[in-house]
Amino acid sequence: MTITMNKLKLYFVHYMHPEVISKLLIATMFLTLISATLITILSAFLQKSNKPVFVTLLFAAVFFVACIFISRFGNQPINKIIMTWTANSFPENWSILRDKWWSFHIMRTIAELLALFLVASSCTRTLNHLPGLAKTTPPRC
Repeated sequence: MTITMNKLKLYFVHYMHPEVISKLLIATMFLTLISATLITILSAFLQKSNKPVFVTLLFAAVFFVACIFISRFGNQPINKIIMTWTANSFPENWSILRDKWWSFHIMRTIAELLALFLVASSCTRTLNHLPGLAKTTPPRC
């Protein structure tokens, strides 16, 4: 049995409602953020002897947790309100909700980028502290 693009489109149009897709995307995002947070915390404790890396990873974990809270208590309540709207029932204050959602989105994005930057910088600090790596010189091209 082959699945054609038309059959796939038909399935999504008729059986996958926007609410279901939205819930799947939210669940995927939270699972990813929770996994990133737990892995970052685990990595921090594995680097406990290297204090700068340990502290950097803990800060990264705090920023990942901030992402979770911003999404859960900032963006999601607004998303739930928006999902009740129809093309005919737009409230007059829709732009206020849009601006609030956008502010939460910017805060969440900055927190995620800071967390990822801290994780990446901790990786370079870890590599610089490995025995033997600091003494070797890179090969010439």
